[in-house]
Amino acid sequence: MSNIIDGKVVSAAVKDRVANEVKALGDKGVSVCLAVILVGDDPASKIYVANKKKACEQLGIISKEYVLPANTCQEDLLALVNQLNNDKTVNGILCQLPLPKGLDEKAVIAAISADKDVDAFHPVNVGKIMIGDYDFVPCTPAGIMEMLKYYNIDVNGKECVVIGRSNIVGKPMGMLLLHKNGTVTIAHSRTKDLKSVTSKADILVAAVGKANFVTADMVKDGAVVIDVGMNRNADGKLCGDVDFAAVEPKASYITPVPGGVGPMTIAMLMQNTLTAAKRQNNLD
Repeated sequence: MSNIIDGKVVSAAVKDRVANEVKALGDKGVSVCLAVILVGDDPASKIYVANKKKACEQLGIISKEYVLPANTCQEDLLALVNQLNNDKTVNGILCQLPLPKGLDEKAVIAAISADKDVDAFHPVNVGKIMIGDYDFVPCTPAGIMEMLKYYNIDVNGKECVVIGRSNIVGKPMGMLLLHKNGTVTIAHSRTKDLKSVTSKADILVAAVGKANFVTADMVKDGAVVIDVGMNRNADGKLCGDVDFAAVEPKASYITPVPGGVGPMTIAMLMQNTLTAAKRQNNLD
């Protein structure tokens, strides 16, 4: 039986830490504010935005919400971003992705001030992660590193395999593990003989977006398995990229879905927003 990495417990610890720091800043007359832009009415995006707002309220962070219709033009969206960039009361800006068709996500990400980019998607922040001198980290990889730290899982010298090469999870995840002296392989859909690659991993991170993609024969005995996937199986039940029932007996540590990586993402967004406020007020 493996140890379950409980994302709810770790995220609660992060949120407690953030709430205490937000209160301490408030005592000095410094507020912390996150502005969230939602374009259109994508149901999943609405849920994410509502959860972010709720987390802000819990931690004493001011939440500003800008809901724009799906037919918003690029010019108007960029004008709003520019307005928020110049608003001294706003510390973090997040534009909920995906955007409706016809809007240029790259241009919107690039328009957000790198100092307020709490998603860490701006090319400047991506470059900083590459060289290891960063202020913000994309929330999901940041959450995974926080979990490893919480459970005293040492990355130093370990064989680390990340399945998935997205800009949001796979690539930054690989860099963060590398900065902690892991030996990192980023595997993907074109990787030949994937099983031979994953079965060498001491730490395996699955971020492919395919239900139960990682099977027991792909996992080394005693591996730490981190499941980033959020999928629905044939019965409509929420499941990850890892076949949990089959892999769990082999792993030393494993994250469940739900309740693993998921809760960490919003906790780290709150952490990034706090970091932004501290930096902008020269308090870091």
